[in-house]
Amino acid sequence: MSIVVYIAVMAITTYLIRVIPFAAVRGKIKSPFINSVLYYIPYAVLSAMTFPAIFYATGNTVTSIVGTVIALVMAYFDLPLIVVALSSSAGAFITALIIGAI
Repeated sequence: MSIVVYIAVMAITTYLIRVIPFAAVRGKIKSPFINSVLYYIPYAVLSAMTFPAIFYATGNTVTSIVGTVIALVMAYFDLPLIVVALSSSAGAFITALIIGAI
């Protein structure tokens, strides 16, 4: 029974977080500052959730750092996401093989 209550509370919370901004703001937002903040919020939240998880994904800090550096360099050169993901995963895997972490 408690799992149903937890799911209901999360559903209501998620719903309210999405509805309150629409109810509170009736017209178009004209402030350039507010528009820029709202534009970058999804990127900031995604980065804050993803970046720490990168360092716990492999269980080894060295392989995580190698994979992250490869991903950042390849992303800097605007390579496709699949290429960046596969290359950074391969780099972390090869590093783990070299240092004997696997």
